[in-house]
Amino acid sequence: MQARRDTRRTMVGDVPVGGGAPIPVQSMTTTNTADPSATLAQISRLHDAGCEIVRVAIPRAEALDGFSAICEASPIPVVADIHFDHELAIEAARRGAAKLRINPGNIGSIDRVDAVIEAAGVAGIPIRIGVNAGSLDLEYRDLDWPLAEKLTASAVAFCEHFESRGFQDIIVSAKASSVNATLNAYRDIADRIPYPLHIGVTEAGTALSGTVKSAVGIGNLLAQGIGDTLRVSLTADPVEEIRVGWEILAALDIRRRGPELVSCPTCGRCEVDLIGIANEVELRLRERRTPIKVAVMGCVVNGPGEARDADIGVAAGKGVGLLFAKGEPLRKVPESEIVDALMSEIDSFDEAEN
Repeated sequence: MQARRDTRRTMVGDVPVGGGAPIPVQSMTTTNTADPSATLAQISRLHDAGCEIVRVAIPRAEALDGFSAICEASPIPVVADIHFDHELAIEAARRGAAKLRINPGNIGSIDRVDAVIEAAGVAGIPIRIGVNAGSLDLEYRDLDWPLAEKLTASAVAFCEHFESRGFQDIIVSAKASSVNATLNAYRDIADRIPYPLHIGVTEAGTALSGTVKSAVGIGNLLAQGIGDTLRVSLTADPVEEIRVGWEILAALDIRRRGPELVSCPTCGRCEVDLIGIANEVELRLRERRTPIKVAVMGCVVNGPGEARDADIGVAAGKGVGLLFAKGEPLRKVPESEIVDALMSEIDSFDEAEN
């Protein structure tokens, strides 16, 4: 892991971004913003899963009243996502947005961009300059350059323009569906601007393919010290985006919100239903917050060692499981009781820690 890149700090509501602050996990609602009840219900689910900043789309003026109600009642800061219509961005700033997300390349003329900058300045909120491969501004779109270079040039140029207007409360993103283009763009941008970076792979795909692409892209950047906030983009329930985002952070030991589950991939030596046991343990651990390491191992090769290294673990074989706590063997239980026995030991660990 490389040292984390030093950036300016900005505030999205009460959540700090950049400047060494913890990396917040974000998502975006899929509900109609004009329906505040449905949107707030989804935000509540996202918040429970660990979402720290949420973005909502404002496609039309009819959504603004709902947006106001959402901002007032949301438990986490709300970002207004605006495309094409700069007046919507200006009004969202007036109605309680904690941040504006615009792509200056599709918001219209530079005068319209300037009007949005002015509105954000009056409201005292940051703007995310969101440059995307699918909606590059015309100045760069048709250039015969690699995609990453076009993303970088566009993002840097807009940062320079915002600075010329005296506005530096900026967060930057430069996303593509190509992992390599995304990586190259963020690396280049990180060398050229001081602003916090919102990282992610856009249009990453469904739950499986999108998780893989996001883990590779986001994880690669984080391991290089690049990234101040993240969103995993999935064609799935947005709650899954939050779970994957936290798993990426935990895998790199950057942030951990709950237990870490270690389980072996199974092989011909396995003599219990390890897949079923591990899945059930993972499900039961999902709502817990104690940063405990739990090992569920299914054979005699690495099982005892991994189980001993965990806070709580089980090494299974021949239809039984040997429970461990902090390296000490506890007792053997039959396969049918492994999950309940393991969870009972985890309960005891939680009580001792809390």
